[in-house]
Amino acid sequence: MAEKKWILILSLTFIIAVSQVHHLYMGELTSIMLEKLQQWRKPFNNGGKNLAIGPNLTACHSSYGRPDLLVYCCPPGFQNPVPFTDFKFPDPSPVRVRRPAHLLNESFIAKYNKALSIMKSLPYDDPRSFHRQANLHCQFCTGAYEMLNSSGSELNIHRTWMFFPWHRMMIYFHERILGSLIGDDTFALPFWAWDIPDGMTIPDFYVDKSSPFFHSQRDFSHFPPRVADLDYSPDDNDPRFDRKEQTETNLAFMYNRMVSGAKKTELFMGCTYKAGDKNCDSPGTIESAPHNTLHTWIGSGLNPGREDMGKFYSAAKDPVFYAHHSNIDRLWEVWRDINDRKLDIDDSDWLNSFFLFYDENLNLVKIKVKDVLDITKLGYSYEEVDRPWLNHRPPPSVPPEQARRITNLKQNENPVFSSDFRRVLDGKLTVTVNRSVKREKVDEEETVVVYGIVVRGNEYVKFDVYVNLSDDTKMNPKFREFAGTFAYIPGGGRGGPNLKKMKLKLGISELLKDLKADEDESIWVTLVLRTTSCGNVSIEGIKIEYIK
Repeated sequence: MAEKKWILILSLTFIIAVSQVHHLYMGELTSIMLEKLQQWRKPFNNGGKNLAIGPNLTACHSSYGRPDLLVYCCPPGFQNPVPFTDFKFPDPSPVRVRRPAHLLNESFIAKYNKALSIMKSLPYDDPRSFHRQANLHCQFCTGAYEMLNSSGSELNIHRTWMFFPWHRMMIYFHERILGSLIGDDTFALPFWAWDIPDGMTIPDFYVDKSSPFFHSQRDFSHFPPRVADLDYSPDDNDPRFDRKEQTETNLAFMYNRMVSGAKKTELFMGCTYKAGDKNCDSPGTIESAPHNTLHTWIGSGLNPGREDMGKFYSAAKDPVFYAHHSNIDRLWEVWRDINDRKLDIDDSDWLNSFFLFYDENLNLVKIKVKDVLDITKLGYSYEEVDRPWLNHRPPPSVPPEQARRITNLKQNENPVFSSDFRRVLDGKLTVTVNRSVKREKVDEEETVVVYGIVVRGNEYVKFDVYVNLSDDTKMNPKFREFAGTFAYIPGGGRGGPNLKKMKLKLGISELLKDLKADEDESIWVTLVLRTTSCGNVSIEGIKIEYIK
């Protein structure tokens, strides 16, 4: 079979060469042959598999916005194919500079106000309208579309390595549409800088009831001066900390999400997701929290799923969604900068995965992941702000020697081992996890893996993970024992409640070193349920893995 393909390739190459020599009106034929040659060579070179992700825009269905709510957000006339153009980089100037929302002046806010008002006034059949823009998130984040090259497989970009690039694409086109509506090619979306102390409250202009930025489906108790809780659970009805302590906790939490817990690509970006893949369901650090936690923090507690921001099908109806995701996008750039771009993905299937969006000129544009990896080429940048969380490496809550004595005593009293214990998480669970498998290389990252996670019901579920916790009164991201969190927003899919088995991976190499436990044969892992939805989450076990 391989020999036949090579013969075919050589034959086509010869024909094309002859046609180019004679110039006998062969331009169109040459183009066709080159296209076929490219299509045939690629599967031959990679084993016949093209596993890049892409949506089938003519295969859109109703989907579940919540496990108990079927929604329909497909665009009008989707059944008929629409011609598209390939993405082209914009003119290099002017550069659109995204600024922190809390530092915007009245002139910019007025300009943004005008652009958003026009967008909201556009009819629904215009894909630039705010309603249609909001529905993009519903379509791609609840499984409404099928994959183009994997018939029957629904496409969902959350809890995978598509999370960052897809949202970058969405807000890129949204930003340019807003600018075009007011004839301003310098217009740039603001970012809500909730990772720095001065930006940790909802920016004031979003809570102005007389402006198009206001949204009624929010938790009004979280309006300024309330500081955002980046590790939020809706069962924390009252603030857990005062303003100063909440700020300090947020900074320590960001250190975990951006630095100590994100030392490998998979830990930050999420799991590898390719065409037909039904096993990838493991979010990166930022997506799980503060992304999910802030969606939930903003959404209204009067609605079943804390809509609108609290559910993916409705989240983009709230104008603050775009400032939230602009900051998510900025943090992707910051993480890449911290790691000198050494952890960037070079997988061809990821790079060639694509999506389609309408641009400011009403053209449907096919844009690939590889097109959005250089924001300079995309024509925008971020105003530099401080990164105070870089200096908030948390200390142990108890001196390591003292903690060791306490944990050894408790372990001897009631030892529990982690292999396939399968149980419902209905409170606090502590297990002893064997570290008999040692790392092979110095640069390997040790991870705690909570596997076989299944969530049932409609409730938001959150649990935190601690290592060698000895003082239950200090269960807080401000302390080194905090390893990370699982924050899950239920919904999505066409088959009703999603009972897929999920996985949580948390990097702990730096944590173990700080706790002086990096040479221990086992560690003590504690899961603490932060939501009261007892019986809604079960897990199969906890283990240690290493990432190269």
